Amino acid sequence: MLRILIALPALLVFTSTCLGQVRDSGIDRTTFADGTRIQDDFYKAVNGKWLDETEIPSDKSNYGAFTVLADLSEKRIREIIETAAEKESVEGSDAQKVGDLYKSFMDEDRTNALGWKPIADELAKIDAISDHKDLVKYFGYCQVRGIGTPIGMYIAPDSKNSTEYIVYVVQSGTSLPDRDYYLDDNPRFKDAQKALVSFVDKLFALCELDASGVGDEILALETKLAEVQWERTKLRDADKRYNKFSQVDLGKLMPHFDWQDYLATAEISYDGDLIVTSPSFFEGLDKIFHETSVDAWKRYLKFNLMDSTSSFLSQEFIDASFNFHEKALAGVPELRPRWKRGVATVEGSLGEVVGRLYVEQYFPPEMKARMEELVDNLIKAFDVSIDELPWMTDATKARAKEKLSKFTVKIGYPNVWKDYSNLKIDPNDLIGNIKRSVRVEHEREVNKLGKPIDREEWGMTPQTVNAYYNPTKNEIVFPAAILQPPFFNMEADDAVNYGAIGAVIGHEISHGFDDQGSKYDGDGNLKSWWTPEDRHAFEALTRKLVDQFNEYSPLPGENVNGQLTLGENIADLSGLSIAHKAYRLSLKGQNAPVVDEWTGDQRFFLGWSQVWRRKYRDAEMIRRLKSDPHAPSWYRANGPVINIDAFYEAFNVKPTDRLFRPENERIRIW
Repeated sequence: MLRILIALPALLVFTSTCLGQVRDSGIDRTTFADGTRIQDDFYKAVNGKWLDETEIPSDKSNYGAFTVLADLSEKRIREIIETAAEKESVEGSDAQKVGDLYKSFMDEDRTNALGWKPIADELAKIDAISDHKDLVKYFGYCQVRGIGTPIGMYIAPDSKNSTEYIVYVVQSGTSLPDRDYYLDDNPRFKDAQKALVSFVDKLFALCELDASGVGDEILALETKLAEVQWERTKLRDADKRYNKFSQVDLGKLMPHFDWQDYLATAEISYDGDLIVTSPSFFEGLDKIFHETSVDAWKRYLKFNLMDSTSSFLSQEFIDASFNFHEKALAGVPELRPRWKRGVATVEGSLGEVVGRLYVEQYFPPEMKARMEELVDNLIKAFDVSIDELPWMTDATKARAKEKLSKFTVKIGYPNVWKDYSNLKIDPNDLIGNIKRSVRVEHEREVNKLGKPIDREEWGMTPQTVNAYYNPTKNEIVFPAAILQPPFFNMEADDAVNYGAIGAVIGHEISHGFDDQGSKYDGDGNLKSWWTPEDRHAFEALTRKLVDQFNEYSPLPGENVNGQLTLGENIADLSGLSIAHKAYRLSLKGQNAPVVDEWTGDQRFFLGWSQVWRRKYRDAEMIRRLKSDPHAPSWYRANGPVINIDAFYEAFNVKPTDRLFRPENERIRIW
């Protein structure tokens, strides 16, 4: 994810807390590979020993710097939650809700005794469906209930009028990670299809329903949906995704589907326009919806109900869900301990409640202050970089600087926390707790319609190890949990912090100027602010980056999709370049100290490489190559540096070295 921010005029004063003192290098030499030169494989040289000696934990599909911090965050949240669960708290208080939700999940004996009975009433509702009109209404009800259907929906600022909320309608309805899993002849995908069929049959049998042929039927129906879905590379295009329909026109696109009935049962009192991200999918869905029998749709809906609730039912359902979603699709050999799944459940329903407690204990004010300094320097560096672009005209540079000046920065935690007062939690009703939580969040979203944009809202909790850029709000957000080593080290020299969290900051800022983020102006509107000549020059550069990443092959016969990963690759390259510029400017003309025999520039790049250490199971790698807009970590470390002159200078990279690229072939974007 990782995206970033931009701001004020160039040539402002840069600060550096490292001048006049020498901190630790922040470089962990124990992870370095023996016998691998940085100039030949930067990622392996810095992380090779760790890669050789580290086993992926048996309950994970991948493991690396991000997951190490996520595990730490998980343990801390567990302590917070279990402390709440052990106390007698006032009914309706945050502590009561956190503690009792966790208790309801951890009561394994109760969930096992209940079996499938907690969803019996929902299965009966599906049984009561008699015709396609009833199906439409039930599809809408699923939106409130959190049950999957071919129609996804969310509320967000209108991409072309960012001061107003609007309803977005998106394609959905399939269980496998990507449409290619249904349509390609890859043997791995055929195995995934067989796993889906077995999963469906198992769930129906566990609910004491006739399972004969139902798995094959649902695979066939989902394959039809996959055939009309847009490819992910097409869905990346912000212009193609923006298709505004009145409800009358949407009805014409889908004449067999009553959108008024759908919205009514989705409890969305709204007569405005909707943005349909992939119109041809919904045109195709209308035909599939009409031609598929009511009974087939009822079996499909029962499967989606069982699938969405299986993690909260008896152990047989949990095992079936794990065997499909984790083992078959991601290669994970072992189910996560119950306490970890309980923590995830609490975070999913009461994330900002535990987040507030997390911040109080683990995010001191001085950490936020130093992060603010880094962000400020990165924004200034980006501003300077815009002035120096050889491929951009002055008119577009001025607009780019204007957008940068309007960036909003959020660090650590929200200023205004979410309200959970409407959520009732019962320690003896796990499924009921989940249903009520989903409803509260649905109501929170629907209630945005017709109201001013909530500028204080966060899309991640403080305990999340990640960061993001939001184009319609033109904001970059850095949760507290990522602000720890190896990303951010309060005890380390500034060089490694600029190479790590500085590049993350630069990454998020650069998302505002990647191939899609650059289509939004400083106010968050999807609006062209480029001259045609500048856009053409920009796209010529980005095509080279697509070609570079298309060549990377993490598994035999499986390549990175340079078009799918383009936005993240632009952000990595530009973010690292800008972070290095900010680091140099922070020195204010002085020489960086040599620490642990590393120069400042060397420590900067080493900081970059060590944050990307990660191992993947093969099934997980395949899944990510098809569905993840990020390249695998190996290429995120090596891919950008071969285009950055300072890397060549720092490590004396020569034409005979494997990472060498002639200067006239190096890609320089922002």
